[in-house]
Amino acid sequence: MRAGKWGIIIAMILYMFSISTVAAVVDRIVAVVNNDIITLSELNKTLESFMKRIENPQNVQENEEFVNKARTVALNSMINNMLINQAAIKLGIVVNEKDVDQALTNMLDEKKISMDQFRKMLSERDIAMDDYKEEIRMQIVKMRVIGKEIRSKIGVSEEEIGEYYAKHRSEYEGRESVRILQILIIVPEDATDETRETLRKNAEEILERLKGGESFAQLAMQYSQGPAAQAGGDLGFIEKGIMFPEVDTEAFRLKVDEISGVIASPVGFHIIKIADKRGAGMKPLEAVRDEIKESIANEKAQKKFEEWIGEQREKSLIEIRLE
Repeated sequence: MRAGKWGIIIAMILYMFSISTVAAVVDRIVAVVNNDIITLSELNKTLESFMKRIENPQNVQENEEFVNKARTVALNSMINNMLINQAAIKLGIVVNEKDVDQALTNMLDEKKISMDQFRKMLSERDIAMDDYKEEIRMQIVKMRVIGKEIRSKIGVSEEEIGEYYAKHRSEYEGRESVRILQILIIVPEDATDETRETLRKNAEEILERLKGGESFAQLAMQYSQGPAAQAGGDLGFIEKGIMFPEVDTEAFRLKVDEISGVIASPVGFHIIKIADKRGAGMKPLEAVRDEIKESIANEKAQKKFEEWIGEQREKSLIEIRLE
């Protein structure tokens, strides 16, 4: 082999070595958690994901103090997750892809959102599906660890249930209310009669599609300009007298699963569907016993989890190298 060729090969090796060395310097270790590590690139990815989910991220990205605090919060969250994962391994907890996919499917079914619509929502927020699935996986791992380490050891007495019921009595004073799904077509304040009539016809066309069997939630996500549009128009339970009189009257007249006609109000045209109803009157303790027991157990579990994660941090070898 000629000397020239050797020179080229050596130069290429040195070049590649220099690239890997630079990469190693840039992607340094920022934390050691027992036998695991967190790198700078992993931290930056978590921080970037956090920044995407806050309102007006551009306004805070230039605030150095805010970003530094957010980086510290992100790193502590990653350390906690690593400790949870380490505990899960010791407990023999395994969360596979099938578990994650099932949890995602259940969530979409509950919200009546298709996978394509969900992918579009993630894309609009610049969130990768794999990253979102990893969040789901971590939540499942956390719940299973809490289930084995904490929830299984929590008891709720009859005295606690009675005290909770008395303390939160107002929450169980059932006022007449309805759970409403809504599609709202807003009419601008300066709209002409012609524009208003066009918008009414648009609402009537949507109503015809609903009568034809199309999903209320999907049409709400596609056409509604009102609150909770991306949640299928689900406004939750609303008490009598809260809404515009025109909408209120129709809402409490309709039966469960019944869809209204096009309702005109000062803000535009509404189409509503009643998903559920609650009657007036005080709910007896027996009717809400399980609900109260679950609430108390959740409160205890959250408090115990914070104590548990603190104990894990105290007995673990954690070295933070964040400058």
